[in-house]
Amino acid sequence: MAEKNTADIGFEKEIWDAACVLRGNMDASEYKNVILGLIFLKYISDSFESRYQELLNEGDGFEEDRDEYTYKNIFFVPTGARWKDIADKAHTPEIGTTIDNAMIAIESENKKLKGILPKNFARPELDKRRLGEVVDLFTNVQMADGADEKDLLGRTYEYCLRNFAEQEGKNAGQFYTPSCVVRTIVEILQPFNGRVYDPCCGAGGMFVQSAGFVKNHQGNINDISVYGQESNPTTWKMAKMNLAIRGIDCNLGEIPDDTFLNDQHPTMRADFVMANPPFNLTPWGADKLKEDQRWKYGMPPAGNANFAWIQHMIWHLSPNGKMGMVLANGSLSSQTGGEGEIRKNIIDANLVECIISLPDKLFYTTGIPVSLWFINKNKKHQDQTLFIDARNMGTMVTRALRELTDGSDDPQNNDIKKIADTYAAFIEGTLENVSGYCAVVTTEKIASQDYILTPGRYVGIEEQEDDGEPFDEKMTRLTAELSGMFEKSHELEAEIKKKLGAIGYEI
Repeated sequence: MAEKNTADIGFEKEIWDAACVLRGNMDASEYKNVILGLIFLKYISDSFESRYQELLNEGDGFEEDRDEYTYKNIFFVPTGARWKDIADKAHTPEIGTTIDNAMIAIESENKKLKGILPKNFARPELDKRRLGEVVDLFTNVQMADGADEKDLLGRTYEYCLRNFAEQEGKNAGQFYTPSCVVRTIVEILQPFNGRVYDPCCGAGGMFVQSAGFVKNHQGNINDISVYGQESNPTTWKMAKMNLAIRGIDCNLGEIPDDTFLNDQHPTMRADFVMANPPFNLTPWGADKLKEDQRWKYGMPPAGNANFAWIQHMIWHLSPNGKMGMVLANGSLSSQTGGEGEIRKNIIDANLVECIISLPDKLFYTTGIPVSLWFINKNKKHQDQTLFIDARNMGTMVTRALRELTDGSDDPQNNDIKKIADTYAAFIEGTLENVSGYCAVVTTEKIASQDYILTPGRYVGIEEQEDDGEPFDEKMTRLTAELSGMFEKSHELEAEIKKKLGAIGYEI
């Protein structure tokens, strides 16, 4: 039996390291479901066991009564599918089949989980000895004082999602949005209560961060209602598990399906819409949706879904609703396929509240820079839009990846807070323009710029600090320094020619 593990950030890494060993010859997209499925199974088993002990202590004999769990929003885990049953068989050749059977039994007892859980642990290419070692890791996690195992498993799920996204690269865009980008959107929208909607929800990151925001501000998670849609069946299942681990009740539609062609929430109006839709998606079904009522501001071009996503989300906003979304920078200035006219109509309708240019290299899927659009159905400052140029923010965490800082390493270095505070000051009417960073711009001025929304066009160039040295004196000093460099260069050139000549190579 493995030694007890301490439940801290090291446990998350330990699970990930075990996942890498377990991988064998499987693609990341395959063994991702194995590890995430185990995390989920451990979570629901632990939640069940906690409630089971409560009922046992009450002594009324209801510990096997399914209703005693479901009314507490806890999944019922039948005998044979509980973690102890799995742990007991961790080092047998049948461990894969045992886990598959547990998943099947749990689905049969819980309607919400029907068809959601992975059942591929018995596959021949999955090393059963290593699978048993991973089961041991979960079995022997020892909670640190005051630690919350549910929170730990939720963090572990997120940690593994992030690492799987890094491994899968371009394919990761189907399920993962960098948490720093999601947090920026959430900190600006501040979804304390109401309906939250993501029409392309991936693994549910927007919802997880929204719930985290409510929790961090001492709010009640039950004050938000979660609605989403996802077309990829595997990703849809991942989202359902991710949200269940966090205790977030959700409506992600009856089935995974195309948001444009089969909207799962056609009459729902949301207080907050957040999304990271696929960049420049094509085709997207334009030929079947030419007369669709969602295209109030113009028919989106068949070759690019960017303005279809924008209008779909606007359609789903309540009268006082707000939305934040990630889009490729081309959406800020494109004039092709009628996009310029659609953008003009949205701006003239007083919907665009804020545009933020983000730095490059934030995404595993692409190195290109993107922007955040914030739209408000009931803008406080009519005919005004805030532009923020955050392209110089962020810290490189690898050679290929950048993150916006959140102050966790250095409270004085918090990019997300700076951006959110800038937006808050704009709403409060106290913001002053900062050259090179932010500017409040009238709709009239935007119109004079052909309705282009690139922040750099409006915020200008960052002011350089005056060092106090008169211009003439500075130029005299700099030219003298340059002259000295030229002289040194000539001396080095002569020395090199001399040495080459000495060995028979004249220049």
